Amino acid sequence: MNSEQKAAIQNNPLVTRQDMALALEQLTAPLRPLYSPGGARLRAGKTGASYPSAVAEMEGFSRVLWGLVPLLMGGGSSPLLDTVLDGIRHGTDPAHDEYWGDVADYDQRLVEMAVFGFALAAVPEQIWTPLAPEEQSRLYSWLNQINAHPCYDCNWLFFNVLVNAGFKKLRLAYDAGQLETNLQRMDAFYLDEGWYSDGVNGHSDYYVPFAIHYYGLLYAKLMEQEDPERSALFKERARLFAPAFISWFAPDGSALPYGRSLAYRFAQSAFWSAYAYAEVEGGYPAGVVKGLVLRNLRWWFSREIFDRDGLLTIGYTYPNLVMAENYNAPGSPYWALKTFLPLALDEEHPFWKADELPLPELPAVSVQQPAHLLMVREAGHVAAFNSGHLYTNEHTHTSAKYEKFVYSTGFGFSVPRAEWGLSQGAFDSMLALSESGDNLYRVRRRNLKSEITDNVLHSVWMPWSDVEVRTWIIAGLPWHIRVHRIAAGRALDIAEGGFALGQEAERGQFISPTGAAACTAWGATAIKGLLGFANAKGKAELVMPNANTNLLRPRTVLPTLTASLEPGVHWLVSAVYGDPAGNPAKDSWSRQAAGILEQQPEILLNVAIDQQSVKVLTSGGSQVTLSTD
Repeated sequence: MNSEQKAAIQNNPLVTRQDMALALEQLTAPLRPLYSPGGARLRAGKTGASYPSAVAEMEGFSRVLWGLVPLLMGGGSSPLLDTVLDGIRHGTDPAHDEYWGDVADYDQRLVEMAVFGFALAAVPEQIWTPLAPEEQSRLYSWLNQINAHPCYDCNWLFFNVLVNAGFKKLRLAYDAGQLETNLQRMDAFYLDEGWYSDGVNGHSDYYVPFAIHYYGLLYAKLMEQEDPERSALFKERARLFAPAFISWFAPDGSALPYGRSLAYRFAQSAFWSAYAYAEVEGGYPAGVVKGLVLRNLRWWFSREIFDRDGLLTIGYTYPNLVMAENYNAPGSPYWALKTFLPLALDEEHPFWKADELPLPELPAVSVQQPAHLLMVREAGHVAAFNSGHLYTNEHTHTSAKYEKFVYSTGFGFSVPRAEWGLSQGAFDSMLALSESGDNLYRVRRRNLKSEITDNVLHSVWMPWSDVEVRTWIIAGLPWHIRVHRIAAGRALDIAEGGFALGQEAERGQFISPTGAAACTAWGATAIKGLLGFANAKGKAELVMPNANTNLLRPRTVLPTLTASLEPGVHWLVSAVYGDPAGNPAKDSWSRQAAGILEQQPEILLNVAIDQQSVKVLTSGGSQVTLSTD
């Protein structure tokens, strides 16, 4: 994005409905030259995904519609509409060179059909009526393939629901059996308190708010007359979910980096857009919801998420293929346009009439049992402590995205760059274990036990069949405590990583025999050993992870404790510090780092240790026994 374009979108105040419509234009205008001659494909880049480039270009075409359809619903217009209509004509015509093709089972094109179902239900006069009868027939036939091919047993089932809902609204033949079966199947994914998992035994991540709840709220609004009971149910579940999900947002508009598909960026706030669109009652007032959406957009537009041509890149706060999923094609990030759903609401709607409000007062500590998370908030910093999951998946960097001990709005998290050593592994907020001298590390991937009691998280995991790790995290900010009982049937090298801190040219640091700390303009981080490390030939160091491993900053420094363990039972206790409030005074950074290591953590440790238990005295004065029983 050139400097003029960048300044324009960063200077967009994002206050009014007109501002949001302008932001959509600013995001989509750079795409216009990238459409194919027939309009059916959008080539946003040259990197690859798990599906062919022709499918990726169809995906790019479809994802723009998540923003365009709400704009049309609200009475707006777009210079892209004629191109989109031509694209539909040619993409669904088997005789045309740009035909989108016959789909297969579990095909990516099944994903992209969902927005067409939404369009048919919401703006048929703009998308369906302009087509000639034979063109309508071809569009229907192409979309109806979704009723002959299975989708994955997760949020994907809603793609079939939306297509059939669109057919039903137009009084076209639809598969009523599949529609009902898929809606009922979503109930099997429902957990409690508004939470879903993304499929049976799946994770509870952003696919709960920006997929399952989002589609459910679209259905609730569009099918309110046809299916009032289920519409009311989806709205009620969203109302129950909202008080938990709001804690994922910081006052500055940023949201928690956690889980997969973070390249969709400001889709993080799409749930709140759907919450307003569906008019969920009995929940947060319009001004609070408006603030959540607009602050999140402002935060994102101030980040380096565009290339020099103004296109959204793959990455998080900067272009980054290292953290990407196998299904991230160049056009994939435009799924973020789902957040522009408030454009469907007219100027007189409460969402737009209300004054933007800040976050309401939220609890400093809150437990989200269905997601295995304990949320802690302090001075604008949001951290999600994670007890781990009993199941895993095969997505890219699963351990990094779902099994770190804590995720943070201020520090983000890191993914491994390669397999060799601590710098390539970038093991922030993790315990990494290697066979002695091997330098190839394993981390937590799935757990045999995962539980949260008060502010203590407990998990049991086995990186090898003869190595059992029992982990307790005593959550808090800026300090938290980690306790590990490692029963090892082999000699091990271990590394306990703190928060990864962004650095550029300079930093302050302090390393002692028992701890390491670093300070930069972006905050301070430290780790110190409290028990067991000295007996295990432990030392403290500052690891320099490979570039582009962290989601927030391309270059980081990572305080780490290392030790060597002989076969047997070992107890290791450490204290980890993280404060993302930066100190601009460079000459004080090293003094600040040294001062952090001299602090007593707010969560004090009183140790009585044997082979079965460690007793911890918390800052509140209560004693917690961490036992192997």
